[in-house]
Amino acid sequence: MTTKEIAIRNIQDLPEDATWEDIQERINFISGIRKGLRELDEGKGISHEEIKEEFKEWLSN
Repeated sequence: MTTKEIAIRNIQDLPEDATWEDIQERINFISGIRKGLRELDEGKGISHEEIKEEFKEWLSN
C-alpha cells in the first residue's frame, strides 16, 4: 500500500464532521508510527530491557 493510499484510508475512517485539525492529527500519528517501524527495521530501536532500566532511573529521580 502506498503512502497516499494509507493516508486516504485513514482519512476515510474519520467521522464525517472531522476537522482539519483531526485530519492533521491522524496523519501525524500514522506518520510517527511508520517512522518508528522504519527505525526498528534499520536496527535503531531501543530494547525492552534498556527501556525498563531508563524507566527505573526516571522513577528514582
